[in-house]
Amino acid sequence: MKSFVLPKYYESKLISEIKNIRTEKEKRTDYSPTKISIGNLNFYIPKYFGFCFGVKNAIEICYKTIQENPNKNIFLISEMIHNPNVNEDLKKKGIKFLQESTGKKIISWDEVTKKDIVIIPAFGTTKENMDIIKEKGIKTKSYDTTCPFVTKVWNRGNELAKKKYTIIIHGKPEHEETKATFSNFDENIPRIIIKNIKEAKELSKYILNEKLPNFKEKFKGRFSSNFSPKKDFKKIGVINQTTMLAEETKEISSFFENIMNLKYGEIDGKNHIANTRDTLCYATNENQTSIKQLINLNIDLAFITGGYNSSNTSQLVKICENYFKTFFISSEKKLISKNEIIHFDMEKKIERIQKNYLPNKRKINFLITGGASCPDSVLERLLEKICKYYNQTINKKKIIEEFKSNY
Repeated sequence: MKSFVLPKYYESKLISEIKNIRTEKEKRTDYSPTKISIGNLNFYIPKYFGFCFGVKNAIEICYKTIQENPNKNIFLISEMIHNPNVNEDLKKKGIKFLQESTGKKIISWDEVTKKDIVIIPAFGTTKENMDIIKEKGIKTKSYDTTCPFVTKVWNRGNELAKKKYTIIIHGKPEHEETKATFSNFDENIPRIIIKNIKEAKELSKYILNEKLPNFKEKFKGRFSSNFSPKKDFKKIGVINQTTMLAEETKEISSFFENIMNLKYGEIDGKNHIANTRDTLCYATNENQTSIKQLINLNIDLAFITGGYNSSNTSQLVKICENYFKTFFISSEKKLISKNEIIHFDMEKKIERIQKNYLPNKRKINFLITGGASCPDSVLERLLEKICKYYNQTINKKKIIEEFKSNY
């Protein structure tokens, strides 16, 4: 796999080293967790976590662009990735953000000229934004950080569109990637966004021509112009926002297969739905599969680190919350003291303060991990902070030597 040149401060002496050893020595399909024991503390870390291929690619392009263009205005359409630590560092280095991740404008396109550099974020961007860039004569080939796995989804979707399939996008309607995916089709291609299996079941009623409330109200703002439920569900293909729960995308695809079999019969049904499981992102799948390997362990407390608007990180939180007491934090800085933590409530979309959050027992098992846009250095500082609260000393050299001896 391609190697990347990234800022050293995103790496760590312990976490990154162990990750590299496992990557080099083990089969890719070995999803067993890493265990680091420090005194009476056990830290379990999933096999796969942190920067994925697409994020590394985006970070390398951004920092290389900064280094090679010290006297130019450099703009990012929105957050490059959903990690506050990385985005703040880019801002400190002079990159200007044109809009927030919600789409709210920060800087007008009127302030951008042909001489400026515009970086496309890892999620990709909408056709509308690309049209503005082209109209201004700005070249983006060297500054497009769109994840290749996102591009793969777009390409697959357009292949299906040419074969007259209606595109069903499993994603969050407000997410930059889903917005970009939706817009990267010709306007006349029928397509619709659904958030989850519940909405898939709602949509199936229209596919089966059941009498239902107004379709346009039910899926307002999430379908293409001139979409017709009566004629546009004859052939369908499901593609996804790459950071959604992989198992849910598979469940939705299987569900629609059954619906088309019900409508057209088992023999003919397969001709009305495309097999799109090859579009699932490997990194999302590996991160989620890795964390599921810990569900049968006696974990006392789980910390999931990443941006609060990070879809892939929130999926990891959802998995853990089903099994362990879990805190979703943006970095180790949210551990205010050994008695107080600030964490994110995904349901209420707010930060909360929790008192007396650390376990008080003789042996403690922690799970720590980060989303696909979380630097290894953040996880290491988290581990160090927890150890400090329990008065435990970390001998990183000894831990690495013992880990290497296992191979």
